[in-house]
Amino acid sequence: MDAKQILSNLPYCPPFLFVDELLHIDENSAIGTYTFKPTLDFYKGHFKNNPITPGVILTETMAQIGLVCLGIYLLRDEPLNHNQIVMTSAAIDFLKPVLPGEKVTVISEKVYFRFNKLKCLVKMQNSKQEIVCAGTISGIIKS
Repeated sequence: MDAKQILSNLPYCPPFLFVDELLHIDENSAIGTYTFKPTLDFYKGHFKNNPITPGVILTETMAQIGLVCLGIYLLRDEPLNHNQIVMTSAAIDFLKPVLPGEKVTVISEKVYFRFNKLKCLVKMQNSKQEIVCAGTISGIIKS
């Protein structure tokens, strides 16, 4: 399964799709990018006259690229319409703000995948390759 097939199998669509491209995917890792368009609706109220990307959206972006894309790849030999990858926990440290218009790169490394549970170390970098947030995200495969 290649990156294009994985992206076409994501269970999201705009305005809640936070993956532009998948640069790398294998049994142990995934790397992808997303650009936070200044026109995204949440910037209107987070924060007044000083918009930044909410942490929950940064976490969701890391989950979509680092957990769901990797999970789809790991399940590539099973019918996707019978499985869902659901985030069960996240522990993320936020280090720098992500502003409207910024492009980020998410790098995910598999910690384990067993008993239908996937746990990943994830980090998000800005265009200067500074880490803006990092932590762990786990999910479960539900049939």
